[in-house]
Amino acid sequence: MPGFLIRLFVTALALGIASAIVPGLTITGFWTLLGAAFLLGLVNAVIRPILIILTLPITLLTLGLFLWVINAAMLSLVAAMMDGFAISGFFSALLASLVVSLVSWMASWYVGPTGQIEIITARR
Repeated sequence: MPGFLIRLFVTALALGIASAIVPGLTITGFWTLLGAAFLLGLVNAVIRPILIILTLPITLLTLGLFLWVINAAMLSLVAAMMDGFAISGFFSALLASLVVSLVSWMASWYVGPTGQIEIITARR
């Protein structure tokens, strides 16, 4: 359970940073941010794998760059399902998905596979 909450807050942090940086992405309120992070995790767990399998030839042709479009589509889907979370257009969704992916990737350096925060120290 703590691992789930840590990943939820990492996604919420990434969405919050994206809403501060990306023009056209608005999130109103902390609870909307947490709800959007939870819903994005759910959408990424259920719908995203199906889309990845269906679009595998396009993804291979673009050397994986089409996954960025799929991430933008997942963000747009979450924005369509939630009040208080809005994306003004495709390019805003594309830029927001890039910011969310980068922030989540950097934060995952500190979150281990069990979902706990891990800091590795080396002794000399």
